[in-house]
Order: sequence, then C-alpha cells, then structure tokens
Amino acid sequence: MMKYSEYRSVYESLNDPTDIRHLAQKLSLDEELLTVIFTQKTVRETTRKFYRVKRDADRLVREWKSGRSILSISRKWRFPPILTGLMIFQELGFSKKQYWKYVKNPELIENGRTRKEIAEIARADIVYSPKASESQYKRGAWGEERLREWLNSHEITYRTERDLRGEFPKTPDCLLDEPVRVNGWEINWIESKASFGDSIEVKKNIRNQLIPYNELFGSGLVVYWFGIVDDVEQPEGIMIVDSSLVKHRCEKIGSENEEEHKYYGH
Repeated sequence: MMKYSEYRSVYESLNDPTDIRHLAQKLSLDEELLTVIFTQKTVRETTRKFYRVKRDADRLVREWKSGRSILSISRKWRFPPILTGLMIFQELGFSKKQYWKYVKNPELIENGRTRKEIAEIARADIVYSPKASESQYKRGAWGEERLREWLNSHEITYRTERDLRGEFPKTPDCLLDEPVRVNGWEINWIESKASFGDSIEVKKNIRNQLIPYNELFGSGLVVYWFGIVDDVEQPEGIMIVDSSLVKHRCEKIGSENEEEHKYYGH
C-alpha cells in the first residue's frame, strides 16, 4: 500500500518513458510498477486529448511534410508516438488496418524515411506499440496465474472466466464454487488486476465490473498486484487488496480451522 502523497509525487513525475528508470533509481521503486503507473497516466491523458489532437490532424501532416519526424511531432504535442502516426496516416488517406500493418511490419514500407520513422515510434512508444500491448497482456496473464496458484495452494475450487463464458453477462477471473473467508471477509469471487489501484482506476473498475459482479454473485475481492493507495475507498461488499493477498489465509467456511483466520506476518 502506498501513501497518497507519495503516489501523487510519483504520478506527477512520470511524464516520459525515460523518467521510469530515473525514478526507480532515485526512489528505489520497481521499474515495472512505474511502467504500470506511467501507462495508466498516459491512457488517461490520451483519452482527454484525443479528439482535440484529431481535429488538428491537418497541422500534424503539414509539420511532417515540412521535415519534422513523427517522433518529434509527438513530443511537441505531448501525444503518444504511435497514435500521432495514426493521426497523420489517416489524414493522408490510409485506413487503420493499413497503418497497423505497417507498424507491425515496417519493412513493408517502401519509402525509406517513412519506414525509419515508423520503426522509431514503435520502439519509443511503451504504451500503444505492439510490443507494449504484448507486455500488458503478459502482465495480466501473470496476475491471473498468481491468483490461481494462491487459490490452488489453499485447495479452493473455482471456475475461470473461460469456464463461465456465455453463462453470465459479466464474469470475474475466478468464481468460487463455495464461498470462503479471507482475513474475516466472506467472498464468492475474485478479480485480478495487473494495475495500480488509485482512486481513478478503482472507481472505473467498480463502475464497469465490480458492482455487476457483486449484484450477480454476492460479495467478492479484487486484487491490484502493483499496489493501491492508502486512501482507496472500500465499497460495500467488495474487498480491495494489494499483493499482500498472498499472505492472507483463505479458509473454507465451516472448516475446522475457521476460528484461526489470520493475516500472516502479524
């Protein structure tokens, strides 16, 4: 759990991918954690600025045609390199499909300058590039696997999102076959989040996923593997934890050890 004041300082200091390593060394923080926070911040700011930049796509094209590189244009506009390229290519008449084909395979581009610049922005963009998307997918899969390992270690049976496909309008990562107690909480489902739980992220997840789970399956738990802020609000019926979950003992309700619930390490 991170103090809100510390988190805000980190959040406000992450303005460029190069800030990640610098802050990791300065503050002795994990680079993966800082990458997650930087990604969340970038996505939020991109969402806020997207249509404003899109309205000025003709200006981006003029700058590019004047000789400025796509990467330098993205830095000037403080907009992700890959999406800056998308704006330019669409304004030039290319479809999204064509653009992403070139981003994934720059060697297909005949023009030397364009080929070089597309390869450059694919390396520079750690949020929207194909490599970044793959990293985010692997991060999510890692979190889900860690959750399953913890449940399996306590011999708790469950069904995964894949097992439940088509049965319900929304499904958590793990729907427990029987309710269990975790640190005194009775839960029926668990959602894994390979992200950092600040107030914006948590509120978004509560609205879009967690409340529907609560309405469908009863009380549950969400784990943010990269941490949560200390002032995060705990909504009724939903327990919010960080990676310390793996130190909690998960007890089947009605088991002989039910009175022995405890938090390991205390």
